[in-house]
Amino acid sequence: MYSQSSIYSRCASRSAPTEEMLWGLSCVVCGTDYRSAPTADAQVVSRGAEGPTLACRGVCARLASGSATGLDETPLPLTERVRRYEARARKHAGQAQGDQRGSAA
Repeated sequence: MYSQSSIYSRCASRSAPTEEMLWGLSCVVCGTDYRSAPTADAQVVSRGAEGPTLACRGVCARLASGSATGLDETPLPLTERVRRYEARARKHAGQAQGDQRGSAA
């Protein structure tokens, strides 16, 4: 069993999740990028506004959710997660360009 101080130290040293983590493109614990490691066994460990948050099966899933297999939910296929992430990035890039044109007028 882990001591309270070791759990607190781990939580305190962990940085905020990246956009890729929030969109299920990388593990929230170890940071494995599923786009470059498509054979990694990703498990759903929580659900956020952008969709399910994923972690690698085993230790990462246990640290993130308390269960080595995560939640009882199947993650979207990697291609669909990438498509949604890129569509959102294009949408935000278009909005930023529109904002720049509006401020130049």
